[in-house]
Amino acid sequence: MSSLAKRLDSLTIEGTLYESLEGGDVRCYACGHRCLIREGKRGICQVRFNKGGKLFVPHGYVAALQSDPIEKKPFSHVMPGAHALTFGMLGCDYHCGYCQNWLTSQAMRDPASDVSAQFINEISPQKIVEHARRTNASVVVSSYNEPLITSEWAVDIFKAAKANGLMCAYVSNGNNTPEVMKYIAPYLDAYKIDLKCMSDKGYRKLGGTLQHTLDGIQRAREMGLWVEVVTLVIPGFNDSNEELWEAARFLAGLSVDIPWHVTAFHKDYKMTEPNNTDSNTLLRAAEIGREAGLRYVYAGNLPGNVGEYEDTHCPQCNYRLVKRSGYVVRSYEISGDGKCPKCGEKIAGIWPQDPSTVGLYGAGRPFSVL
Repeated sequence: MSSLAKRLDSLTIEGTLYESLEGGDVRCYACGHRCLIREGKRGICQVRFNKGGKLFVPHGYVAALQSDPIEKKPFSHVMPGAHALTFGMLGCDYHCGYCQNWLTSQAMRDPASDVSAQFINEISPQKIVEHARRTNASVVVSSYNEPLITSEWAVDIFKAAKANGLMCAYVSNGNNTPEVMKYIAPYLDAYKIDLKCMSDKGYRKLGGTLQHTLDGIQRAREMGLWVEVVTLVIPGFNDSNEELWEAARFLAGLSVDIPWHVTAFHKDYKMTEPNNTDSNTLLRAAEIGREAGLRYVYAGNLPGNVGEYEDTHCPQCNYRLVKRSGYVVRSYEISGDGKCPKCGEKIAGIWPQDPSTVGLYGAGRPFSVL
């Protein structure tokens, strides 16, 4: 056993999201893989394991704790200008070759990520809430690695956060199950999901299944969570008009009020072949989303190069409601009851009741808390 494995295995508790089976096996329900884990073995994520017929799961540490603008998640319809205290652990149920957080997400899978052991900081939920207060965060978010596989820890943090009047959110690949959603939904306000492509073959290259994500998006909405969806547009992988239309139509079929973010790929980790995504490709994807009937479409992470697709406009009268530059909110005009001040159209999302509290030119750059 590697030193990283020993360290991580010491920071565990018995999980909740599993079923005991005959012969000491367990079935994990944390993600859509529903791993059958035999005694002494690990799930696909590598951080949930069977010991003595019990499932042990990550608990009591973070590998990242950072104050981010909520726009970085990205959420464009959740408390614009807010600070989001974001925590992550180690491990993932996917193995995306372009992962920007691979040092933490691929721990226990890629030996090159063993250096992530130095990121581990033991901490309590109460201490995380204290950090949220100290950084003026109004939202606590589980992100950086896949939060579904560390849901027991997230719920313990969210319980403390909710008791202190904070909102809570997941930034996830959406590979969820009915069991995990029933477990986490009472403590969640918002759920950002990556819709990575519309090809099952493409999903399997990443370690997932397309239908699980489509079901996960629908399930999160049906449970009353505010959902925003992101598609990282990768040249040669998912950037054809056909595939972008399929994604946009799927989302519009669920609700035309789902915000769809199309964002730019840049070379990272093992994926160094395609060119970085240019602004014209993002604009093409955004226009497809709008033509498909989606009322809120955003082109992200190329600030200053995507025109109106950084901003929130009223879908009825096209009045600019929120002006953004990257992660910074420059103007905000949605009323306290969540309406367009010009035509009275209700704008879908979670908005501050007092617009004067919105942090203009505010959250800016992320900074590490630990």
